[in-house]
Amino acid sequence: MRVIKKYPNRRLYDTEKSAYITIADVLKIIRAGEDFQVVDAESGKDITRTVLVQIITEQEGGASPIFTTDMLTRFIRFYDDQSQEIFGEFLDKNLKMFAEQQKRFQDQMGNLIGSPLQIMQDLTERNLSMWSDMQSQFMKMAMGGRSSGDKKDGAEETPRKKPRK
Repeated sequence: MRVIKKYPNRRLYDTEKSAYITIADVLKIIRAGEDFQVVDAESGKDITRTVLVQIITEQEGGASPIFTTDMLTRFIRFYDDQSQEIFGEFLDKNLKMFAEQQKRFQDQMGNLIGSPLQIMQDLTERNLSMWSDMQSQFMKMAMGGRSSGDKKDGAEETPRKKPRK
C-alpha cells in the first residue's frame, strides 16, 4: 500500500516516490486504482478520509459537480439520524454495484470496438468485389456481350464504314 504523509504545512509527501505531491497527484493515484493511505506526519494518524473529502470538495467546486445542493443537504441530515449507518451501507453497496456495471459496460464496449472494425472491413471488401463484378458486367454489355478479347467466328472483327449515299 502506498503511504502518503501529510505535514503541518499541508504538503503531501509520497513515500514511494520520495517526493512531494499535490492533491491532483493523489487524484491520479485514485483514478489509477492504486491502494494508498494518507497519514499525519506528526501523529501517524490515518487521515485518508479527510483528504478524500478535500478531493471531493475540489471536484464539486468545478464545472460539473455530481451532487446537487438538495442531495448534499439530505446527506448532512443523515449524520444525526438513527439510520446513518444504514444510509452509509446503502450508498456503499450502490456505488459498488454502479462501478461493477460501469466495468461490464466498458468491457462490452471494448469487445464491440473490434467487431465493428472487422464488420466494416468485411463490408468494404464485399463492396469492392461487387463493384468489380458490376464493372465487368457493364463492360460486357458495352462490348455487345463480348469481352474485348472475343473474336467473331474465329476472325478478327474490323470496323466497317457504312457506304455514303
